[in-house]
Amino acid sequence: MKEFSKEVYLKWYEDMTMWRRFEDKCRSLYLKQKIRGFLHLYNGQEAIPAGFTHAMDLTKDSMITAYRCHIHPMAMGVDPKRIMAELCGKATGTSGGMGGSMHIFSKEHRFYGGHGIVGGQIPLGAGIAFADQYFDRKAVNICFFGDGAARQGSLHETFNMAMNWKLPVVFVVENNQYAMGTSVKRTANHEDIYKLGLGYEMPCLAVDAMDPEKVAEAAYEAIERARRGDGPTFIEARTYRYRGHSMSDAEPYRSKEEVAIHKNDDPIELIKHRILSNNWATEQELEVMDNKSRDFVDECIEFMENSPYPDAEKIYEYVYAQEDYPFIDKLEN
Repeated sequence: MKEFSKEVYLKWYEDMTMWRRFEDKCRSLYLKQKIRGFLHLYNGQEAIPAGFTHAMDLTKDSMITAYRCHIHPMAMGVDPKRIMAELCGKATGTSGGMGGSMHIFSKEHRFYGGHGIVGGQIPLGAGIAFADQYFDRKAVNICFFGDGAARQGSLHETFNMAMNWKLPVVFVVENNQYAMGTSVKRTANHEDIYKLGLGYEMPCLAVDAMDPEKVAEAAYEAIERARRGDGPTFIEARTYRYRGHSMSDAEPYRSKEEVAIHKNDDPIELIKHRILSNNWATEQELEVMDNKSRDFVDECIEFMENSPYPDAEKIYEYVYAQEDYPFIDKLEN
């Protein structure tokens, strides 16, 4: 794996501060009703995509996740301006404005969503891995899901099949401790979600997911295992989200004091501390990077504001592959 150099840490800091500002701006746009529907923010969990993409081969590996999906595609190389446009339903968005917040997608960058069905991406991630294995691409799929999705039956069916066929997939539960609003402690007889892999003799482990170094180390070992043909790994990435489940979440299930305690483990502050401790940059240089991130997010908003909404006749264009589908004829007649 690439070493954790000065350049890596500075990139992590630049990326993670931009991601945080991007999500904060999304919150503001939602309150202004520029973003409609649901909005699930990622604040606090930035170390996970930072660590995983450091360990991945971005020329061939792929990623799939749930509906908290704005930051993952940025880490994979998708243009944040197009993501912002998609969030606001603009034609220049990653899905032409047809997907919205929960359905960011980029075939070019092998980012396959953005899925609104809880746990729906788990068998899909294994399916992508099956295709990689079948066509001998030597590629690995990273399949993310939340702690709530870990209770879905599809997880067990997928784990069984993935181990049976030794599929090149890494399953990652982003355990932010509350699913929608119910503590992990209340959803099962155990709190160590990673142990679900033991029933399938799947290598499994928990990792401190507030530290991108620890995430990258666990990710690299799992990815290389999959690439060798030795099958999947299940990683429990233990993290914490600083915002509610979605914008409609009043967070009655936790106290402000609890959130404040977890902010002491902020991954961005951790990265900043290591950079300063190693004399890789000064406070002033990091401030310049902060301002650059702020300006870039403003550029994303400007790009979105100057983009048109999709034409109304586009509404059926991406639904049916069959151009003469009978339902379309009925509408026209």
